[in-house]
Amino acid sequence: MKGVFVACFLISKILFGQKINWEEGKKLNWSNFKSKVNNQRGDNVVAYTNCGWTYSYVKSSNPKAPVKITIQTIFNENQSWKDVKRINDYVLLHEQKHFDVAEVFARKLRKEVSEKIKNGADFDRYFKTIYNTILKEYQDFQKTYDGETRNGMVEEKQAEYNRIIAEQLENYKNYKTS
Repeated sequence: MKGVFVACFLISKILFGQKINWEEGKKLNWSNFKSKVNNQRGDNVVAYTNCGWTYSYVKSSNPKAPVKITIQTIFNENQSWKDVKRINDYVLLHEQKHFDVAEVFARKLRKEVSEKIKNGADFDRYFKTIYNTILKEYQDFQKTYDGETRNGMVEEKQAEYNRIIAEQLENYKNYKTS
């Protein structure tokens, strides 16, 4: 029986230990970046944060019945990489902001969903469009963030984005998960 518990524990760590849910006040640390593979381009890339959202829903076959949609912001440890020779706290802050941006856009998605999707028919009609629109905005923001900060190397721009991201988290605080 003890062997079964150990096997289940190890399997759960493999399946579930790879993702971290975004939580207010909980910060990433370098041990969370577990990938050994750098699949990014550019000499100034010191780390890579793989993050985004997952969603699930419970929907009845009755199109007028309420639908429950859950959206979580996640960090994928086994797909996030670091150059151990060049990492520092400043770089970690830049990477944390990528994760925080994912949460900002998850909150935007939760807001849109809460305002426009009340039942199964609404879900079928609107969810995919809402999701794809927010996803595109999210991807564009992440790309602009890295471009304007040169992956965090332009300190003034990084400071500006730190402020913008904090403001956005505050602006959408009504849409954080409890």
